[in-house]
Amino acid sequence: MYKTLSEYIAALERAGELVRVNVPVDPVLEIAELTDREAKSPGGGRALLFENTGTPFPVLTNMMGSDRRIAMALGVESVDLLTGRIEELFAALTSPRPDLFDKLRMLPLLGRMSRWLPREVKGRGVCQQVVLQGDAARLDLLPVLKCWPQDGGRFVTLPLVHTLDPDTGVRNVGMYRMQLFSPQTTGMHWHLHKTGERHYRTYQRLGKRMPVTVCLGGDPAYTYAATAPMPDNMDEYLLAGFLRERPVELVKCVTNDLRVPADCDIVIEGYVDPSEEKVIEGPFGDHTGFYSLEDYYPLFHVTAITHRRGAVYPATIVGVPPQEDAYIAKATEKIFLAPIRAAMLPEVRDLWMPEAGVAHNIAVVDIRTDYAGQALKAASSLWGAGQMMFNKFMVVTASGRPVRDVAALADLLRRIRIPDDLMFSRGPLDVLDHAAPETGLGGKLMFDATGVDPAAPLETVQLPFPFELSDGIVRVDYALSESWRVLLLSAPRGVRPDVFAFLEKNRVEGIKYVILLDEEVDTSRPGDVLWIASSDCDPSRDVTIRDGVVLFDCRSKAGGVNGFSRRWPNVVASSPETIARVDGRWNEYGLGKFMLSPSLHYSRLQYGEEAAVPAGGPFPGKTTEDTHAESGGSCRNPKQNPSG
Repeated sequence: MYKTLSEYIAALERAGELVRVNVPVDPVLEIAELTDREAKSPGGGRALLFENTGTPFPVLTNMMGSDRRIAMALGVESVDLLTGRIEELFAALTSPRPDLFDKLRMLPLLGRMSRWLPREVKGRGVCQQVVLQGDAARLDLLPVLKCWPQDGGRFVTLPLVHTLDPDTGVRNVGMYRMQLFSPQTTGMHWHLHKTGERHYRTYQRLGKRMPVTVCLGGDPAYTYAATAPMPDNMDEYLLAGFLRERPVELVKCVTNDLRVPADCDIVIEGYVDPSEEKVIEGPFGDHTGFYSLEDYYPLFHVTAITHRRGAVYPATIVGVPPQEDAYIAKATEKIFLAPIRAAMLPEVRDLWMPEAGVAHNIAVVDIRTDYAGQALKAASSLWGAGQMMFNKFMVVTASGRPVRDVAALADLLRRIRIPDDLMFSRGPLDVLDHAAPETGLGGKLMFDATGVDPAAPLETVQLPFPFELSDGIVRVDYALSESWRVLLLSAPRGVRPDVFAFLEKNRVEGIKYVILLDEEVDTSRPGDVLWIASSDCDPSRDVTIRDGVVLFDCRSKAGGVNGFSRRWPNVVASSPETIARVDGRWNEYGLGKFMLSPSLHYSRLQYGEEAAVPAGGPFPGKTTEDTHAESGGSCRNPKQNPSG
């Protein structure tokens, strides 16, 4: 593994996975626009090192944003090798030990495990080669990014936030974004469900000030561990030690008693005072692809900034998928599959959370079945397990085929019995789920494909061409009708179409699923359709079943659609000014062939010029006639566009 972040950067460069940008680049919007273009290029593009940021520190972005780079960050050729290591470990720990000899054979394993435990070292670490305190400890010394035009300000996006449970003394290392308010204060965006928030409430109950320290950089295994869904009260640096196969060495902070990795690049020490009023934080262009809107969060006060000489400032950007976080999430699927099997659901064979589901909206689980109702048991168990509680749509299969086999998945879903094989539930959701009826609480839907007979005949699909457009429907996309039994319908904002009347009028047969979208959504891009559909739909409010057809209303709910009463966020996209600036400077950056801004496509989904969609409408932008004309007609035939 890596002794420093700079060592990892050197390894990326040797592998052809990094580009240095040595011309001046602005941390406000410009770095994010360049990173977004790179991250959305095939395979996740390359890591970017911006060496001239107007501060003493270069900025590293997209450092784990590909299959190869996330594997390199974790010190393996492939993340699959970590799955094997963890499975061997759990098998050794859980296998029966009938006699003394077998028990003695465990001792070397236990000794090896003890070497992964974090350990404290005396004196100062290299992360404290430079110490700034008092007025000198200023956050504006750092190249903190502003990523999107409607962000509330600059945000630290890759922080390792250290807190302690005051009752048990157990450390937590989480990743919670931090909005800069002044040179010595930030927001601390820990959600209701997060360990940092639980620690905060405990300090609040005790009437004590809460020490908090934030680290940046160091071995990339630290950054990964801070994102991992570790069980509460389990130290993230134990996971980092396992990944590194050597312990994390910790040193005491300068102005509080927290311990941090000695080899980090930058350390920001401080505190949160639970007796202070919370402050308004946000908006922020988030990993959902939408802005998370303003809300109240604790205020973090800086007491010291320390750093190593030659420190690098690591950052990530999030937004419309795919981004760097998609590759981190893919690694987590594989690394944590073994613990799921060993501790909770031994019947689970595989788990896939497609990147279009922004890490939690969609899950496909393959299990072994031994009795009736096992899919219901698996779904219920997973919905109660850590961050899996944020999942909204789950497909449970028992085919034994790879869960990423999209054709096999389509074949199962088009054979499901409706409504018999569907299970609705309610439960906690991510606070960032903007479609939930209440913040952090909404619906869940499981598709039970474990009893599907793959040999059973399929009903013939009967669709007119062209459709008779009526009832507020302005566009029909046939492309998924045969393979998935899905029909995509589009309607203008503010219209309340009667979809079932439309299907009956057109004598549609053989279709199982209908997805209703805003007309601005490009239905020729399946990944975008899946992202929008899973983001903008709540199963408890927006799913209707009638006559064997499931209707998913995946339109914007701004203005009270389906009784939605909260503010609706806009899609994240760069401003025309930023896009033009980067286009004009492209040849300076040294990034090779020109890449169009992804925001040119996603800006069409925005309504208004703020982080939140105007509640009352009408919505500026393309008119119904404009969009209809651009589509080339009223219907899309799969024979005319087989790639749809």
